[in-house]
Amino acid sequence: MAGVPTSVVAATGLLGGYGVARWTKKRPLGGAALAAAGAVAAKGWQKKAGTKTAAALSGVYVAAFAGSHPLAKKIGAWPSVFAVAGGVALASWAAVDRRGK
Repeated sequence: MAGVPTSVVAATGLLGGYGVARWTKKRPLGGAALAAAGAVAAKGWQKKAGTKTAAALSGVYVAAFAGSHPLAKKIGAWPSVFAVAGGVALASWAAVDRRGK
């Protein structure tokens, strides 16, 4: 996945994790998809921008997942997931992907 931007991997993890959980009705399976994509993104962040940036963006990823739940009560599930996925993608792009390494 060397050619896939980390911002895309992270956003896809949030979207895909929710989608898998919703469509299979198995939350642990969605969590596994979320975690797997998060691990791939974190590895890319670390490789491209270092450990500190990877740790910070991993925190953003986890916070986005947690924050999507209360946000969903206000705006709906899918809009919430899209909003946090967009936020994580933007943070990842700004911190890592725009460098073009």
